[in-house]
Amino acid sequence: MKEKLLTTREVSQILGLAEQDVIDLANANLLPSLKLPGEFLRFRKDDILKVKETIKKKYNLPEKKYHFAEKFREFIYFNDFYIVSTVIIVTLLVIIFKDLVL
Repeated sequence: MKEKLLTTREVSQILGLAEQDVIDLANANLLPSLKLPGEFLRFRKDDILKVKETIKKKYNLPEKKYHFAEKFREFIYFNDFYIVSTVIIVTLLVIIFKDLVL
């Protein structure tokens, strides 16, 4: 089974850094990364977890504790397209089947 590589966004969430900071650290070889064609960076989860404490100490980052509201806000932010698409599709299906049933 192939290992799922992490994106810059996922690593930024794990480390509590901005995506640009993750990119800068990877480009400076301070964060283990893989460069894919097209300027894409990918990361192995094990590598990130190994350097997580070092990065947190270096940047003096507190342990981030997510509250439900923050998790919900992030979920909406990262999945807004899918949520809106689902609402539109369900609405259209209701309109179509409403006319067929009556």
